[in-house]
Order: sequence, then C-alpha cells, then structure tokens
Amino acid sequence: MTSTLPVRADAGGVAPVARLSERNLRANALLAAARTADGPRDGDALAVDAWGHGAEWVASVLSALDIDPGDVDAASLYGLPGGDPRAKPVLSLHGRVLGTKPLLEGEGVSYGYIHRAPSDTTVALVTGGYAQGVVRSLGNVADVVIAGRRYRIVGRVAMDVCVVDVTDARPEWGTDAVFFGDPDAGHPSLSEWTDATGWSAGEIVAAVGTRAVRTVVA
Repeated sequence: MTSTLPVRADAGGVAPVARLSERNLRANALLAAARTADGPRDGDALAVDAWGHGAEWVASVLSALDIDPGDVDAASLYGLPGGDPRAKPVLSLHGRVLGTKPLLEGEGVSYGYIHRAPSDTTVALVTGGYAQGVVRSLGNVADVVIAGRRYRIVGRVAMDVCVVDVTDARPEWGTDAVFFGDPDAGHPSLSEWTDATGWSAGEIVAAVGTRAVRTVVA
C-alpha cells in the first residue's frame, strides 16, 4: 500500500518519486535512539523537513513509538552513511522511462554534447533532473537501475530529465529507474552520489526529498 504526501507545487509531471519505507524508519528509530544514548547525535532529526523525508510523517512515526525526535541520531534514523551500520535507507529515489531512441556511433546527447556514443547504442530519457536534486555532476559518472540492470547516466543532466545509455535494452514507457536506495535490494547506494558530487548524504536526501513526489510504502 502507498500513500502520497504533500509535495512542492513545482514538482510537476516529470518529478522523480521519493519512496519512504515506514518499516525501515521504525526499525531505524530504535537503533537511532540507542546510538544517541551511547554518544552524541548527528543533527536535528526534523531539520530541513526531516532531511527531506517529511517532518510531519517522521514525527508521527516517532510519536507512535514513544521516541522523542530530540533523542535520536538523524543519520541512523534515516539509514545514511555515518549512522548505525545496521540501519537501512528510508528514502529511495525513482524516476521513470519516458521513451527510448537509437544513438549512433559519434552522435551526442544533452547540452554541449559532452558525451558521444563510442558505438551504436540505445538511450532512454528518464524523469529527474537538477531542478529536483539530480545533481548535474552525476552525468557520465553515476548509474541508475532499470529492470534489475545498471546503466550509466550520460551527458549533462538537464533541468527535469536525464539520458541513460541502456545499450541493448528497450524499457517500456513508465518503467521504474532507481537513482539510489538500498544496496541490499540491488539499488545504487547513496555513497555513490556523495563520491560523485562532493555533497554530504544529508544534503542529497534533503535536496531530493523536498523536491520529489514523496510516497510512503509499508
């Protein structure tokens, strides 16, 4: 079961979707509270709209567990790098395929044609761009997962979309594309984005979570 949370008015039809795992948040909350009891906490758990996860939702889950938001380690609560290593990521970021087209050897994609195909291939247009926190420096560096396979984002990330080299695949319109999430589920890790961008994990989830369509899953 899913439920759509309030989002920014500018999210639009091409906004990626931030899926929030309530199961992981609940499990992480116990780890985060224990971690704080053993040492200093990392940040205000409800700051920046709960680090992009939605302050109202996070506060309601913690209240149901009788946990004070001031008594938890935020990195552990949200399953971010630097938190409790047992914690699972709460937020995963998903785009969708808008279409595919052939790209011939030598042809370029996106602004400035900084990427040109080394051989004939197929590219997919995927929702999610720098206006929604898919940082421009991810082009030619980061991967997405489509139908269980990793593919590289190529060229410059545009405002609302990015281009992905899907080689011999032909994903249909609407196929899910995972930007980052739980590595145990086969998703690219958030650490890959921190390495590629120089941003902290907290900065990334806050940026994408406040701009994406947020959906809670069980």
